[in-house]
Amino acid sequence: MNKSTLAALLIGLLTPFCASVALAKDAHVVGAKAMQTGAGMWRFDVTVKSNDTGPKKYADRWDVLDQNGKILGTRILYHHHKAEQPFTRSLSGVRIPKNVSKVTIRARDKVNGYGGRTVTLTLKPRS
Repeated sequence: MNKSTLAALLIGLLTPFCASVALAKDAHVVGAKAMQTGAGMWRFDVTVKSNDTGPKKYADRWDVLDQNGKILGTRILYHHHKAEQPFTRSLSGVRIPKNVSKVTIRARDKVNGYGGRTVTLTLKPRS
């Protein structure tokens, strides 16, 4: 086996492992629901999974973003959820402009920042 074939084989074997290790360090949004609570006002129930290790490393917030990346709402998480994975928290009173029909939810890890999986929701206003 020549060196380039061996290198390609090793890259093929290690890539999935490296990707899963990289994903394990981030906070991931694994579920989200949106409910309109009033004219232009919404509540979000978001489920986050993260590799919380305690007070120094945990998922410390999640954000609701419009299609252009503008933050419309943020839920601050003040403590770790090491023993509660995944966990769901809510945020009410998020004002969504009339021209916004989709939002993306992202989570942040206190040490690693953003980078985990996101969820995009199509908003369905009440009639």
